[in-house]
Amino acid sequence: MKLNTVGRKKFRVSNKVKKVSKTDRFRLTVVRSSKNISAQIIDDVNNITLLSASSIEKDIKTMNKSNKTELSKIVAEKLAKKALEKKITKIYFDRGIYKYHGRIKIFADTLRKNGMEF
Repeated sequence: MKLNTVGRKKFRVSNKVKKVSKTDRFRLTVVRSSKNISAQIIDDVNNITLLSASSIEKDIKTMNKSNKTELSKIVAEKLAKKALEKKITKIYFDRGIYKYHGRIKIFADTLRKNGMEF
């Protein structure tokens, strides 16, 4: 099967993360659109999603936010809080097809400030 450019980028990044993935760490994937951002923590050994957070959830949508970077911070704080409740602190950060700058970098920095290690 022939992949397009976006598919190749995603496969390249995610495959590298999956290769080094061990049982003591989970994979955090980030999906960004023009208006929203979402993330989920995945257990690659059992192929299940453990946690997820998104900017389209009702409690985040009702908040008064001024721009998309603040929205990224709010979603990251919520995900970190959920992860710490389940005692997940060490993860692998899978940025997917996105460059590590802008909202993705702010998302990662906020996760680090809230106790996540990657």
